[in-house]
Amino acid sequence: MKKVTISDIARIAGVSKTTVSMVFNKKDGNISEETREKIYKVAKELNYIPNFVAKSLATNKSFSIGIILPDITNPFFSEIARAIEDEANFSGYNVILCNTDNSVKKEEEYIRLLISKLVDGIIFIAGGESKKSLKLIKDNNIPFVLVDRYIDGFKNFYGVFCRNYEGVSEGVEYLLNSGKRKIVFVKGPHELEISKQRFEGYRDTMNKYGLYNEDYVFESDFTIDGGKKVTEEFIKDIDKLDAIFYSNDLMAIGGIKVLLRSGYNIPKDVSIIGFDNIKISEFIEPELTTIAQPIYEMGKDSFKILLRVINEEEDVEKIHYYTPKLIIRGTA
Repeated sequence: MKKVTISDIARIAGVSKTTVSMVFNKKDGNISEETREKIYKVAKELNYIPNFVAKSLATNKSFSIGIILPDITNPFFSEIARAIEDEANFSGYNVILCNTDNSVKKEEEYIRLLISKLVDGIIFIAGGESKKSLKLIKDNNIPFVLVDRYIDGFKNFYGVFCRNYEGVSEGVEYLLNSGKRKIVFVKGPHELEISKQRFEGYRDTMNKYGLYNEDYVFESDFTIDGGKKVTEEFIKDIDKLDAIFYSNDLMAIGGIKVLLRSGYNIPKDVSIIGFDNIKISEFIEPELTTIAQPIYEMGKDSFKILLRVINEEEDVEKIHYYTPKLIIRGTA
């Protein structure tokens, strides 16, 4: 049985192939609503599937984009990916999702794959320093937008970021105003720019009040296990800590598990703040106080920027900054 073509649709609908093509390619401003509906009705009855290879040859576009992200098990990234996919699908684009497991080597392999698939653009969330990965995209003239994580040397390229420094500073001020003084800070991996920004927000705010102590600063991975391991480490060494500020919510959730099992009452004995406001932060008990990033909006925005760059529109604003906000819940 041969594949259904636009010729079949045109014949049954009683219109020309050109008219069908114009409707499917959204160039149907001069075509009546009645004709459009008839064409879509016939296409649906015949289970017509558009030939995107032919379409890409005609338009020089594949109508697909790639998303490079470091860890799909982290709800922050899966929520961003969902937003990108929703916005892309709405605009007629397909999405190829590439999970790098925070490996720069895997990142580069995926980029080569996406280039070979002739994607129209890439939304890129770094798993490390990632300079080679971005150079590979740039050298192949693929439009790209950075999300969440800055890359040294690529700060003037298209990007959607959160004001990490300000978010952490607001959280520390809140803890200090609540009478907390011994505030432990758990940094993310040192090679990531957002880890540095969040730490600097903590350090500078504590220094402002003469309270900074480097013995209260620790580093771990942006994971539940990372939060568990680092918390097991420092609760042995620090006597009567007042609060813990984790650099992301997953770390905080891991840390809370260790604290509760060690006999701590949260927030009576120790206050906890996370960063991101992933959905699960509302469902743990006590609910997590956190610095909220507008995750879904950032994902949608990144695709809108990428689409404008793909379409070679003029005056596209290069960098969009979002300001996070403190969400006060049960842990602080």
